[in-house]
Amino acid sequence: MTPAARAAAAIDILDRILGGDPAEAALLRWSRDSRFAGSGDRAAVRDLVFDSLRRLRSRAALGGAMTGRGLLLGLCRDEGTDPAALFSGQGHAPAPLSAAELTAGRQPDGAEALDLPDWLLPVWQDALGKDAAPIALAMRDRAPVWLRVNTLRATPAKAQEALAKDGIETQPASDLPTALRVTEGARRVANSRAYHDGLVELQDLSPQLACAALPEARTVLDYCAGGGGKALALAAKGAQVTAHDIDARRMSDLPARAKRAGAAIRLAQPGQVQGLFDLVVADVPCSGSGTWRRTPDAKWRFDDAALQHLLTVQAQILDRVAAHVAPGGHLAYMTCSLLEGENQRQADAFVQRAGFDPVAMRRFTPLDASDGFFLALMRRR
Repeated sequence: MTPAARAAAAIDILDRILGGDPAEAALLRWSRDSRFAGSGDRAAVRDLVFDSLRRLRSRAALGGAMTGRGLLLGLCRDEGTDPAALFSGQGHAPAPLSAAELTAGRQPDGAEALDLPDWLLPVWQDALGKDAAPIALAMRDRAPVWLRVNTLRATPAKAQEALAKDGIETQPASDLPTALRVTEGARRVANSRAYHDGLVELQDLSPQLACAALPEARTVLDYCAGGGGKALALAAKGAQVTAHDIDARRMSDLPARAKRAGAAIRLAQPGQVQGLFDLVVADVPCSGSGTWRRTPDAKWRFDDAALQHLLTVQAQILDRVAAHVAPGGHLAYMTCSLLEGENQRQADAFVQRAGFDPVAMRRFTPLDASDGFFLALMRRR
């Protein structure tokens, strides 16, 4: 496919997403209908779509319309390229720009310029203060790919060597040598020998740093385990880990992942957790605002009503898991959110109503780590 043909495909997919289709579903539908597209074409179209979604409002302003064509025209104007090269109408290229399209468009301002919904801007500023604009702008770029070295299988040096054999170059994090940033060959990771042999797991730097900051514990409950990334990281530290999720389907791949990693993880049935643990990890359902550059369409579907519902759910989960923390044990409250109501305010409110003392709180952002992430560590009296 030519660059113009890829742009035409992206326009069609974006129009489907703007019409209400989830991004992944729209991309999958296009891929199934476009057997002619090679893996390079599919990757390039996906990048165009996700880049447009990350910068949806600013690109729509520049392009003069909240449409697929408007977004791709906005991309051209944003990057200073000649739109006629894409909108030529030749072959499979998008139709030439009309006179109205050529004269439409303006510079974005306010929440548009930061690619945030209007309702979210004051909430974002309240949470992040002077860093609100820099973090919003950082969230408009593609997220880096990070790997966690599984110390049950390899040292960081051994993992890097194995990855390099498959054309994957990495750089260790300065403050966490077991965290490797992929600098070349990111799309090769899932098919690499190092991944299939359990030497590395895909995990962003921010949750890796959060897990590394947790106290040593003999028994651990990962209450909202999801795919099990944190359970695997804690098992690699030598803990006896029990993984639980209210939706057991989210943990369906965990047994295979644990076997590959050489980790022993016990699965608890939904709602059937029993006993006390030295450490309980609750990575609760949240806005996902810290990971919106990975799932950018989620930012545009989220609203204040959803936020208020999540705040209630988070408080309920904290109260529920508190009963499983042994006396003197720790509770680690985590979110992949940047919003204060889900983070420090939620943790502060829990401490005030429960028999726990705050130990440490930290917010991670793209300015000092990678994804937006929050950790509140609390100790039961």
